[in-house]
Amino acid sequence: MDAMTGLIIAADVTTMGTVTARISAMAANAEVGHRAREERMTVRVAARPRISLFLLVSRCLFLSLALLAASAASAQSYPNRPVRMIVPSPPGGAMDLLSRVVSQKLHEFWGQAVVVDNRGGATGNIGAELLARSTADGYTLGIAGTPHAINMSLSRELRYSLAKDLTPIGAVAAFPSAIVVHPSLPVKSVKELIELAKARPGALNFGSAGSGSPNRFAIEILKNMAGIKMVHIPYKGSGPLVIDLLAGHVQLASMGLPPSLQHVRSGRLRAIAVTSRNRSPLLPELMTVGESGLSGFDVTSWYGIFSPADISPGMVTGVNADIIRLLAAADVKERLLALGAEALPMSPDEFRRHVNAEIAKWAKAVADSGVKPG
Repeated sequence: MDAMTGLIIAADVTTMGTVTARISAMAANAEVGHRAREERMTVRVAARPRISLFLLVSRCLFLSLALLAASAASAQSYPNRPVRMIVPSPPGGAMDLLSRVVSQKLHEFWGQAVVVDNRGGATGNIGAELLARSTADGYTLGIAGTPHAINMSLSRELRYSLAKDLTPIGAVAAFPSAIVVHPSLPVKSVKELIELAKARPGALNFGSAGSGSPNRFAIEILKNMAGIKMVHIPYKGSGPLVIDLLAGHVQLASMGLPPSLQHVRSGRLRAIAVTSRNRSPLLPELMTVGESGLSGFDVTSWYGIFSPADISPGMVTGVNADIIRLLAAADVKERLLALGAEALPMSPDEFRRHVNAEIAKWAKAVADSGVKPG
């Protein structure tokens, strides 16, 4: 090999080494670039769920705020049309008269008509069921009370539940009763009545306006608390009961204060106690049953405003505030006094607890009386 040839070969080797180095460098650069692209893709792929979750939470929060705002706006504008007030009794009864006091005052507050819709029948169950099946938009309200709490234990085929299918909005009033006796019965107090009944077990009788009437069970509760026996005589309404009580055919009864007052003041009947926890302004001198020896006795016919279940909580709060407001009005107090009723302001939670306690109380009274649900 001559010198020239050796130089050429060396140059070629050098060139090939340079080319090989360049190729290796290019491959290394390509590998680095590939890894960088993979890393960027990984970052983007990993970031996407975080971005999507953030957007999802943001959208849910936005929708929740929008719904709350809409609900608040709806509650603030309520009512913007007439409201229906279902009364589960015929015109003229205690529920009807009370509902008209409330509806008239709510009309003044709201500037919208509150239309009384009497739906009597089946001891109040027809109207109550209609209310339970109505739309819970605040434009159908109703009145219910003690008769419906009793019906929960008396009726087997009820198609509504007072505790589950209706929302208690606010109590309105309670109607205490008086225990009255015919003057021929030689008792002037509950204590004397209990003593006489114990001396003559089963010999005394008491009447009521019906087997499921609140006043019937008021006497049943008294019997159970005192440990005495008396015979129940049911009538078909208060009219026939009063006639026989005045004639002495039945010896005693629990009666609403207004209808009994005229007979008490005339001397044709004798009142021996009121059934409420406190004395009545109509007969302030008359002791309560509790003061007469049966501590804790408190039996009244109460009524309040209800709505179908699932009504907006904002509407419940608003209507309840208006009920408490109207009960404080001087003209409403006068009208309630004339009816023999006592205002019963309660918050929605207090009223709900009251309703549940009353259902339990009357269930025990029904069971103790031996009445079989029909």
